[in-house]
Amino acid sequence: MAMLIKEAQAIVGGESVTSKMPGGSINTHPIACNVGSKLRKIPGSVCHGCYAWKGRYGFGATQGAMIRRLQALTHYAWVPAMVRLVSRHKAPYYRWHDAGDLQGMSHLIRIIAVAMLTPNVRHWVPTHEYGLITRYLQAGGHIPANLVIRESAPMVDGPPTTKNGLPTSTVVTNGTATCPAPTQGGECGDCRECWNPAVLNVAYAQH
Repeated sequence: MAMLIKEAQAIVGGESVTSKMPGGSINTHPIACNVGSKLRKIPGSVCHGCYAWKGRYGFGATQGAMIRRLQALTHYAWVPAMVRLVSRHKAPYYRWHDAGDLQGMSHLIRIIAVAMLTPNVRHWVPTHEYGLITRYLQAGGHIPANLVIRESAPMVDGPPTTKNGLPTSTVVTNGTATCPAPTQGGECGDCRECWNPAVLNVAYAQH
């Protein structure tokens, strides 16, 4: 018998709401970001003044939900629950971590398992956890073709990080942004570059 949506939601702590993007998304609380919590203390870094602590993310219910998702990562049925949720969205795109980041090797491997079990969905994982990705690849780890891991540059207007030969992203203030969202109501529209492994770097305007 297939897992019910409400059962899957209960296991993972619910999905996040990113209505301006296609498909679904899930986040975790930025308090547990390993690299990001350090960058947050550095003026000029992309995490300084992190948006996931303010605006709608700052509401008590939202903060509680992000903590709940963080605590759910080790649930024995997290992978099948995520597969159930990812598969239910009409648009075949999934955004991991509109807030938060990879928590460790187990978390990374579980996301990869979800991607492999949903081959018709394009997955996008932005991350500052370069060392974790390096260890995974050096151990012979495989990144499935439908999963794009974008290594995020640490500093605003800084160069992309290319430690592992993966697609990257940057944050810019000089008008060279390639993400069209700011010019179309904050929405992706028909743009899917973040999910496209052939797009080597996506530049976001600082916000």
